[in-house]
Amino acid sequence: MHADQGPTETAAPGFHRPPLVVRSLGVVPYEVALNRQRQLVKARQADETPDHLLLLEHPAVITIGVRGRAHPQHLLASRAELREVGIDVHDVARGGDVTYHGPGQIVGYPVVSLKPDRCDVRRYVTDLEEILIRTAASFGVEAGRVAGLTGVWVGNDKLAAIGVRVSRWVTSHGFALNVATDLDHFRFIVPCGLEGRGVTSLERLLGTPLSQTEVEAAVASEFASVFGRRVV
Repeated sequence: MHADQGPTETAAPGFHRPPLVVRSLGVVPYEVALNRQRQLVKARQADETPDHLLLLEHPAVITIGVRGRAHPQHLLASRAELREVGIDVHDVARGGDVTYHGPGQIVGYPVVSLKPDRCDVRRYVTDLEEILIRTAASFGVEAGRVAGLTGVWVGNDKLAAIGVRVSRWVTSHGFALNVATDLDHFRFIVPCGLEGRGVTSLERLLGTPLSQTEVEAAVASEFASVFGRRVV
C-alpha cells in the first residue's frame, strides 16, 4: 500500500478550466440524488451547466453495481430482510460491486467533463483516490492505495469506496468516505466484493467525533486542488 501523490493538473496549452460548483445537500434519498445526477449529466453533456461536485449523505441504502449483479452472493441478506431493518437496495449503472451508504458517510457525486485533456478513466479514479487520501491526511490519518484494488485504505480496512460512470466523458456516481458511519451495517454485504477485508471510518481511527461540514470542506478543497479548479 502506498500514499504517494497522484497525477497533477496538466491543462492543454491555452485551455482554461471552468469553475467547479460545489453543493452541500445534506441528507438526500438515493433516488432523488440519482435523478439529480442524470439531469446534471445531460445538461453538462450539452454544455448547459458547469462542472458540479455534489456532497451529501444518504439514508441507509445498499447499491449494487455492474460487477455486483454478476455476484449476487455478495449481498448477505434478502431484500425483504433489509427492508425490515430500514435499508433500501438499488441496482445502479456504475462500475464496481456492492456498496453501503448511510448517515455519517460523505458521498461525493462529481458531474464533470473530462474533455479535453483528462479523457482517461483510470486516471480519473486515481485522482479521486488522491483527493480522499489528502482529505484523510488533513485530519491526521495516513491512508493509501492497495495495488490492484480501487478505493482508499488504512491497513486491511477500506476507508472510502469509489464507483464511477463516464458517459461521453462526463462523470457521475463517485465516492463514499466513511466519517462517522455505522460500520455494523456493512455486515449485510461483502464490501466491494472483497472477502477477508474490513471497513473503517475517520471517527473510529481518530477516536473522536468529526464535523461533517468540516470534512466536506476538506474534500471540496482537495478536489479543487487535484483538478486545478476554482470553487464557486
